[in-house]
Amino acid sequence: MTMTATTDPIALKLDQLFTATDTDRDGYVGWSDYQRIVDRYLSSYKIDRNDRRAQALTIGYQMYWMELLRHADGQERLSKEQFRQANRAASVDTSRFNMVEGLAHAIFDVMDTNGDNAISKTEFKQYLDVWAISDPSAMDAFTELDTDGNGEISRHEFIRAIREFFYSSDLDTPGSLFFGRLSR
Repeated sequence: MTMTATTDPIALKLDQLFTATDTDRDGYVGWSDYQRIVDRYLSSYKIDRNDRRAQALTIGYQMYWMELLRHADGQERLSKEQFRQANRAASVDTSRFNMVEGLAHAIFDVMDTNGDNAISKTEFKQYLDVWAISDPSAMDAFTELDTDGNGEISRHEFIRAIREFFYSSDLDTPGSLFFGRLSR
């Protein structure tokens, strides 16, 4: 994808998120797509559905989905354009659910399999599997997300990167790399 001067970087990232979230490839995102993503997390990280992390992840995605629906006038499934607009609106509207913070912590807790409050390269590789990211250079994102260079992604680094994904127009920030590098 070539970026022009008029292309919105956040829209590019949200389009990338849409493609990754549309798990059945029908051109729409619906709750069933999020349920499949939750199932992938639980399977990849070997977490039982009754585990508090599984419950927090499921509830986080349900709340996120409800906020997207609220900002998309209640549509049951969202086109790419509706998804983009609903995400933009939901990411700045924290009146009910702060999706950028709440869901990010639930995802981090699932990814941190050993409970050391950091994500290792192995744990990050599982994240790539959840999202079906197979590009060989995808692991390079780990190094970028590890901003202090200590060989792991701390909760602080992860949450900061999620914020960058939704709010930063700089495609070179670590948070812009979650689904692969976007070309200019």
